[in-house]
Amino acid sequence: MTTVLIADDQPLQRFGSRMLLESQDDMTVVGEAANGGEAVRMASEFHPDVVLMDIRMPGLDGIEATRRITAAGDRTRILIVTTFDLDEYAYAGLRAGASGFLVKDAQPEELLAGIRAVATGDAVVAPSLTRRLLDAYVHHLPADPAAEVGTQEDSRLVSLTDREREILTVIGQGWTNTEIATRLHLAESTVKTHVGRILTKTGSRDRIQAVILAYDTKLVQPS
Repeated sequence: MTTVLIADDQPLQRFGSRMLLESQDDMTVVGEAANGGEAVRMASEFHPDVVLMDIRMPGLDGIEATRRITAAGDRTRILIVTTFDLDEYAYAGLRAGASGFLVKDAQPEELLAGIRAVATGDAVVAPSLTRRLLDAYVHHLPADPAAEVGTQEDSRLVSLTDREREILTVIGQGWTNTEIATRLHLAESTVKTHVGRILTKTGSRDRIQAVILAYDTKLVQPS
């Protein structure tokens, strides 16, 4: 059973999401938050598998709420649900630790699929789409302080082998596992193993965070 916390300042939006989720045999709603502060508190209390996080809310917004929830180190994953597609809010949400984003006019089956994907550790936004976001907004938001020391000295890259560093680079460029396997002449199962090790060694929550890491550490430059 996937547990979900709904964070949205619009009661009708929360009601609609709850009705949809509770119609599913494998999902249950553990709470509703009307602002980011409530979302942080309820995430700490209920430890949901997934938080459906709106961005624009009174008080603490969804970006900062996402940052605080992911910084707590819990298993909870964040799915941003925003009115805006491919804008700086979505980018900021991913940088804050979200595992993906959907727009509010997405079809119900897209939302359900997104929740299931995030709950199992997958990223909802394709890496290539994440790169488009990063290319568009990487110059407009503050850089990650952890990356300021430079690529060669960055502690998140030190333990990577040469092959893992190569694969992290092409992950940052938007390559899928199939593309990596084909172009680097590897078995896809081997690629999956490498990706899993990269995520573990770098402390990346998912593939999207690995893409962001590749940008932060200058392995990938905006095109």
